[in-house]
Amino acid sequence: MTEVGIPREERIRRALDHLRNDTTDEFEHVTWFEPVEFTDPDIAKIERERVFGRVPSIIIHGSEIPRAGDFVTLQLPRNNVIIVRQRDGSVKTLVNQCRHRGAMVEKEEKGRCRLFSCPYHRWSYDTDGSLRTITRDNTFGDADRSERNLVQLPTEERHGFVWVVDDAAATIDVADWLGPEMDSIMGSYGMDKMVTTRVQRFDEPINWKLMQDAFLDGYHIQYAHPNTAAKHIHTNVMAFEDFGNHCRFLNLRKTIDRWIEEDPGDRSLAEHITESHLVGPNSTLLKQPDHFQLLTFRPHRSDPQRCHMEIRLVAPTLEESGLTEERWNRIWDKNVEILVAVLHNEDFPILRDSQVAMDSASAGNMLLGRNEVANQVFRRAIQELVNES
Repeated sequence: MTEVGIPREERIRRALDHLRNDTTDEFEHVTWFEPVEFTDPDIAKIERERVFGRVPSIIIHGSEIPRAGDFVTLQLPRNNVIIVRQRDGSVKTLVNQCRHRGAMVEKEEKGRCRLFSCPYHRWSYDTDGSLRTITRDNTFGDADRSERNLVQLPTEERHGFVWVVDDAAATIDVADWLGPEMDSIMGSYGMDKMVTTRVQRFDEPINWKLMQDAFLDGYHIQYAHPNTAAKHIHTNVMAFEDFGNHCRFLNLRKTIDRWIEEDPGDRSLAEHITESHLVGPNSTLLKQPDHFQLLTFRPHRSDPQRCHMEIRLVAPTLEESGLTEERWNRIWDKNVEILVAVLHNEDFPILRDSQVAMDSASAGNMLLGRNEVANQVFRRAIQELVNES
């Protein structure tokens, strides 16, 4: 398989040189910014419109709705939606609002159905969103049924994930948004042949960008996670590739330490790294030896100081793993248990307090260092979208 970008072994050796020299890849400058970016309702509204209403973001993995009629419901930054698998295998995202009097059509978090039926007056819709039934239509009066279908959002399934632009008037082109490098990288991983093994969801009193930042940062490991991640991962050592709206970076596991003094020669050092990706605008994808972890962050509908976070473990199917069902489930239960424990005990408390601190009336400005490269790329990408008219 042809590698995209800088070959992995070359990037690992660059990171190993950084480890030897107490250096890291660096951004071109320090960046100043204001706490108001994480607290102001007007800024948050612009982000919902110009970020989530204009570019594709991942909402689920396709394996979560494998059969025709399978659906999940979500609250996106701008719309409540139903994501449903179609009879032809495609996916549609429907605004979860009856076109009669505005009631929520589907309240279940997930399920399978042949039609959606509004609980208020029992208007019903096919799974493609087309209006099927107006109850007591002989007394209702004239209604153009073709104009009463559920509203659809632009949707595309690519690289195993379902992507949506959160505005019915927009268009979607995931490959164009990702760009050739990130599109090829994600395509090379074969995640379209994998399944979601576990999903965890969190609603937190934290701005979505503040949350996303924490999972792009290799600078805090030693200090925020001294008894967990820091025992296994080196702090502030990064080899980085900038793809515009996205980036790829790797951190070194401490198992590589034997090669600080020795020359590894031509041997592969891939087992000694963790590889991460900023998949703009709001996801971090971590590549592990036997699975992927996708972390997504969505802003609250109206409160800039709240967000919704989801963690997905994406892995080969039970059949391809060669494991018993019991062992397969035990592995993924343990993985998600470890992740959630670190979040609840270490990341979330710091981030909650940070959000409170940023709401201070006289809070001073802040800065991103040159060593915080992925955070710099993330902020740059969001600012470019926000500043587009």
